[in-house]
Amino acid sequence: MTTQPSTLDAWCAELSQALGLTHDVALRPDVQLLLDLSRDAAHSVARPAAPLTTYLVGLCAGLAGGTPEAVQAASAIARDLALGTRPGTDTDGA
Repeated sequence: MTTQPSTLDAWCAELSQALGLTHDVALRPDVQLLLDLSRDAAHSVARPAAPLTTYLVGLCAGLAGGTPEAVQAASAIARDLALGTRPGTDTDGA
């Protein structure tokens, strides 16, 4: 079963408002990045690793300023660890 993007957008907007967040997470481009990271952690580590991984990435990114670049950097480290590659290295062998 695939979740429709509009469902995720609505959920993110509602949750962001309820949590008192000022950023509109539903419109940020890092949503797909976090969904992909969650999938990689669930499949490569263990299913319960998915929410824990995204929580830790969010915490790290928040402490680093909460910018999209901070989310991307923390996500790259977590993805590399989940996939068993060395953090910060190119995974295509180039």
